[in-house]
Amino acid sequence: MRLTVAAVGTRMPGWVAEGWEEYARRMPAHLALDLVEVAVAGKAGAGREQGVEGERLRQKLPERARIVALEITARPWSTEKLAERLEQWQLEGDPVCFLIGGADGLDTDLLAAAHERWSLGPATLPHMLVRVLVAEQLYRASMILAGHPYHRA
Repeated sequence: MRLTVAAVGTRMPGWVAEGWEEYARRMPAHLALDLVEVAVAGKAGAGREQGVEGERLRQKLPERARIVALEITARPWSTEKLAERLEQWQLEGDPVCFLIGGADGLDTDLLAAAHERWSLGPATLPHMLVRVLVAEQLYRASMILAGHPYHRA
């Protein structure tokens, strides 16, 4: 099964790329984790056009993908809940795509099209850091399912 993180932003600092690569590399072969980046639609603080970013993300969605939108006002999932979801998604077999918006969040039409919404909590996080946190949580969830001691809650 393919897992894709589609994120707004293409110029990430080295530590973000290194963090992403570390967790993507650790994922089991049957849960390949890909990153797709799209360009920001404008300059920071200039009122980015979420619709443009949303369309760019929409064009990158894998066919038949289950869409999970990362959204601060959504319900947070525990890591155990994510593991349950991951197990269910594997049974369904369709690719899963996690959408991460830019500094202004995701386009409302894209949010409406999402099958599920997931919040990492109420704190405002830099969107570049979110991709690393999502990768780590997916790795941790996969380790729970494998019975590996990486996750010690």
